[in-house]
Amino acid sequence: MNRIDQLFEQKKEPVLSIYCTAGFPRRDDTLSVISSLQHHGADMVELGIPFSDPLADGPVIQQSGKQALDNGMTLELLFEQLQDLRKEIHIPVLLMGYLNPVMQMGMKPFLQQCSRVGIDGVILPDLPLYEYEEEYRSLFEELDIHAVFLVTPETDDERLRKIDALSKGFLYAVSSSSTTGKDKDLQQQEHYFRRLKEMQLKNPVLVGFSIKDNDTFKAATAHTRGGIIGTAYIRALQEGPDTDTATRSFIRKVKPDSIDA
Repeated sequence: MNRIDQLFEQKKEPVLSIYCTAGFPRRDDTLSVISSLQHHGADMVELGIPFSDPLADGPVIQQSGKQALDNGMTLELLFEQLQDLRKEIHIPVLLMGYLNPVMQMGMKPFLQQCSRVGIDGVILPDLPLYEYEEEYRSLFEELDIHAVFLVTPETDDERLRKIDALSKGFLYAVSSSSTTGKDKDLQQQEHYFRRLKEMQLKNPVLVGFSIKDNDTFKAATAHTRGGIIGTAYIRALQEGPDTDTATRSFIRKVKPDSIDA
């Protein structure tokens, strides 16, 4: 069974998924950051593939991607860094990025590399749904790599059910139609989260964008299975004395009762 499915089957409390940028803060920090996240209580990691034109990302994640690229980070290097991922990491790990670098490598070689190093899922926000369904779905399923798609408050019910039918692992519910890092009042989105819950979708729902602390995490997970944090964690890494201390402090801020693994 895919590790993402195992997580949602076994964990009844809200799931905490953390986004981090590969090759940030330093080029070779990728594996140590994932290890710190696992150790201090993250349930799942979304590892960002740095890209020069990240249209959906706000300034904080954009800057982390630029720094990673300046550090010399590439997709090929990322797979080298992840060779020993499963020697110590047991939580689900997904790759999140844009289609351009993936297509430069080739979708099949990319997914084969994901399978080789133990990646559980892929989030490509600019991968058209029809293209996935017609060209790549069978390959994802053959390699047991879950394709996760995004929905927004503006996604109508018909399209939402279509996305739910094609997604595997979970649905990424963007809390608002904006770039990452925008401060939005998640309480105002309660009707949206309720709507998703009442639709009795096939996949569990995780909320992303605007979560930064325990209060916003609770608001996001009142009607969903978990929350995804990116910008606030990247900012913590930028400001912290070292990655492990910053990670421990940040996760305590989001889940005060979290116990190190």
